[in-house]
Amino acid sequence: MSYLQKQFPILDTKCLAKDIHELVVSCPEIASQAIAGQFVNIRTSHTLRRPISICGIDAEKGTIRLVVKAQGKGTDEICRMRPGDTIDLLGPLGNGFDVKNSNLKAVVVGGGIGAAPMYGVASVYGKNCAAILGFRDSADVILEKDFQALGCELLICTDNGTRGFHGFTTQMLENYLKENHVDIIHTCGPKPMMKGVKDIAEKYGVRCQISMDERMACGIGACLGCACKTKKEDGSSTYSHVCKHGPVFEAQQLDFD
Repeated sequence: MSYLQKQFPILDTKCLAKDIHELVVSCPEIASQAIAGQFVNIRTSHTLRRPISICGIDAEKGTIRLVVKAQGKGTDEICRMRPGDTIDLLGPLGNGFDVKNSNLKAVVVGGGIGAAPMYGVASVYGKNCAAILGFRDSADVILEKDFQALGCELLICTDNGTRGFHGFTTQMLENYLKENHVDIIHTCGPKPMMKGVKDIAEKYGVRCQISMDERMACGIGACLGCACKTKKEDGSSTYSHVCKHGPVFEAQQLDFD
């Protein structure tokens, strides 16, 4: 799969929650080949591009949706962009999720901003998907209506109990697996959460794919700055690069310890 670098027009923006903004970008060349789990690298006025997971893909309209959390100067600049502005994208990059069989019973587990790439996955499975999304507080909940519109079962968790299940996504996932048959789990979010999802998937014998979030620079495997610890087939440890070999990995490939 090829990638390109170009400036594209922003069609729409909106604030989803405090410091979290959505951008709809017209980029037919990227939308036509992107798959759920891939990302784009965005140029700002600062030194490094910012890698942002693709939230939604509409190949027919030629658009992608990006959900960005303002966490520094670069992402803050992106969040301040408005309709009519142009945005410099490099993409689509990385290896996405295996969503070729939409008839499988899937669960997506998203933590915080990690809910965004899970929307793209859930949009493939539709009613065959259960979405378990975790947030710190009810004010942090994003994309709720979007997931509901897909027809998937939506289960929201909050750390403080102000919305939905009072507890962690891993607790809800284990409860769900005890009562439902699941073919595959896709997840993205904080590393402790993803490690917990990996352990639970192994316990119940369910295939699990994990989207890793590492600081990236080039996005194409040239600078080698986004290394993460992985396992070889013989069980020994090595290092892979998130932008080139990921960001999506099979759970058993990852060494969280």
